[in-house]
Amino acid sequence: MLEVVELECVRGDRPLFSHLSFRLEPGELIHVTGVNGSGKTTLLRTLCGLTRAHTGNILWHGTPIHELGDDYRGQLAYVGHSNGIQGELTPVENLRASACLGGKADAARIGNTLERLGLAAYHHFPSKILSQGQKRRLALARLAIQQKPLWVLDEPLSALDVDSVTLMNEILLEHIARDGLVIMTSHQEVAVETKTILQIQLDA
Repeated sequence: MLEVVELECVRGDRPLFSHLSFRLEPGELIHVTGVNGSGKTTLLRTLCGLTRAHTGNILWHGTPIHELGDDYRGQLAYVGHSNGIQGELTPVENLRASACLGGKADAARIGNTLERLGLAAYHHFPSKILSQGQKRRLALARLAIQQKPLWVLDEPLSALDVDSVTLMNEILLEHIARDGLVIMTSHQEVAVETKTILQIQLDA
């Protein structure tokens, strides 16, 4: 369980949001919305421990994340605005590197994931030749490879075509069905057929 208690984040001298509290439990997805500059990306980076909150607490199974350190970071997968892929490496090599961060690299899982995301034909080419949409799919493929319980996703549907958005929604639903946790931002509707979508609007 991820719990946020009275969180306040500040940019410069300007508060982005304050008194933000919520709980995210297994099998739930939180969709964060808000206008540009409302602090959506800052919130996600703070939940990952990449940005320090001004006040408040973030708890993972009841323990502050700053006390857990790498034990907490080892439980989450983060996909930000940057795809975070190495252009000189092939899609297979990128996913193998991501898998190794989790302690294992399953060749069959990597191959199946690339096939499902329509990237199998490019598995021996450097990733820099991929289109923006293909690079985004490769970045999201890390979610299936790493098998972390908590997914933190910043605009994961950006640069994706209609079919890829549908596939991503399927992947999200599968993760939730396995009692995974998801918190994400998106300007698009999250078309996941489940009753466990919660909404947070930062500019409310």
